[in-house]
Amino acid sequence: MQGVTLTVAIIAAILVLSLRPAYALAAFVTSLLYYPYYLTVTIGTVDILVGRVVVGVLLMRCLCDSRIRNKFVWSRLDTWVAISMSIYVVVALIYFIMPFMQRVENRGGFVMDTWLAYMVARFIITDKSKLVSFAKCIGFILIPLAILGVTESVTGWQSFSHLWRFCPWYRESTTLPQRWGLTRAVGPFGHPILFGGSFALFMPLIYYLRHEGGMWKSWAYILFGIALIGALSSMSSGPWVMAILVIICLAMEKRRYLLKPIFVLFIVSCVFTQITSDREFYHVVVSYANPLGGAGWHRAMLIDLAIQHFGEWWLTGYGNQDPGWGQYLGMVHTDVTNEFILVGTRYGAFGMLALIIVLVKAFRKVTYTYRRTTDPKSRHILWSLGSMLFSVIVTWMSVSFFGQLATLFYISLGILVSVVHSNFDWGVRNRLMLIQNYPVQMVV
Repeated sequence: MQGVTLTVAIIAAILVLSLRPAYALAAFVTSLLYYPYYLTVTIGTVDILVGRVVVGVLLMRCLCDSRIRNKFVWSRLDTWVAISMSIYVVVALIYFIMPFMQRVENRGGFVMDTWLAYMVARFIITDKSKLVSFAKCIGFILIPLAILGVTESVTGWQSFSHLWRFCPWYRESTTLPQRWGLTRAVGPFGHPILFGGSFALFMPLIYYLRHEGGMWKSWAYILFGIALIGALSSMSSGPWVMAILVIICLAMEKRRYLLKPIFVLFIVSCVFTQITSDREFYHVVVSYANPLGGAGWHRAMLIDLAIQHFGEWWLTGYGNQDPGWGQYLGMVHTDVTNEFILVGTRYGAFGMLALIIVLVKAFRKVTYTYRRTTDPKSRHILWSLGSMLFSVIVTWMSVSFFGQLATLFYISLGILVSVVHSNFDWGVRNRLMLIQNYPVQMVV
């Protein structure tokens, strides 16, 4: 399989070099969606993934092409993302319990999967036309993947399962459990949560396409429905919750006046539950916010354990080792199904804080730009990206991202940061006036 993996990597690299920038980024995403990340080319102790080869080639193209490079402008959000990455790298290099060269290799792969993916999105998505072209490509790229998900879910036939044996570190069971008589679709991913989450991540951008007019008024709904079916075929509560949140957020765009009352009601309800219930309020929330049943108590217990053992992990984490909480969760290995706690146990409280700062500042920038933009289509794009980010933040309370899905998230984050940057070209006839680096009104 190493020969096949290398061939796929070369073909994808040629595509990202030859296609127009937006389509090159779509080709990179396609390589992540369709080729299993657990199939690698091994050179010594280094495992080379297709996505890492492609992102390296694509970044070199961005840096060498002045037409792409000159449009890039560094932003404050880039600084915060860079700070978070620095914490993840430095803490790992110093405190991860493994030989030093393995730590270097580990962090090198991590940076390629996250920071480099983020940067290629920042370099390429500099105007609305590129963003729309990318969204259109993704909408059609997801169609075969959704069909594959439905096929796996209904028939139980896992089309990529025979490839798992070629990965030395892959330890997942080859038989996935069923829910409601349907198999949890996994496709070319390592886990159903990653498979379903990839659809949900792009649903907001696909839904925006209905504002592009022409045939896209119909195609947007069709492609959105297909992406939704793909997310549901995973039969996993994480993607289901994420997809439901996306739908709710998109539906709330025309009912924005309800957002503040709903938020206040939620806070008051949590306080009231905390006072009156014999359990912590988050235990009550997760017991109801789980559409497929599953182990909601597990998510709540993780929060309890993280608080109880805070003194053990707050400074440097557990050195990438198992926290040892399995005995409290009824398992041998601790499954940390919470992105924030996972980052904390790996990189300490400063790593968790850095992640939270990035998310808060990104969300604030989206809302800030939305309020000061009067062009309807621009506002729809911003709302879609805000919906994506909000759904990810909430979903991270019950799942963690890894593999292809982590890379896809950083690509989406890079797109969001590009769109809210003051230099983003919206392509509006009456261009947005830039006052204090923010689009605030239309020039008549």
